[in-house]
Amino acid sequence: MKQKKVPQRMCTGCMEMKPKKELIRVVRGTEGDISVDITGKKNGRGAYVCRNIECLEKAFKAKRLQKNLEAQISEEIYKRLRDEIQHEG
Repeated sequence: MKQKKVPQRMCTGCMEMKPKKELIRVVRGTEGDISVDITGKKNGRGAYVCRNIECLEKAFKAKRLQKNLEAQISEEIYKRLRDEIQHEG
């Protein structure tokens, strides 16, 4: 049986390639609205971050999510990501 290839994405915090399923996707939709995409299936430009507070903080400090999504990211989105990571742990 053929082994299925696991899609890899880069975390904007630690800059490491990881399986897509292990990361949280932040997406900028066609209207320019930023949202946290838990399913990973929303349309738009996506950026990924590990399910890890340190990675989120790094991405936040370096403004990497903003650069990747080419949009301003509100404090609300960071709060939502932080909550998402903490509830899993």
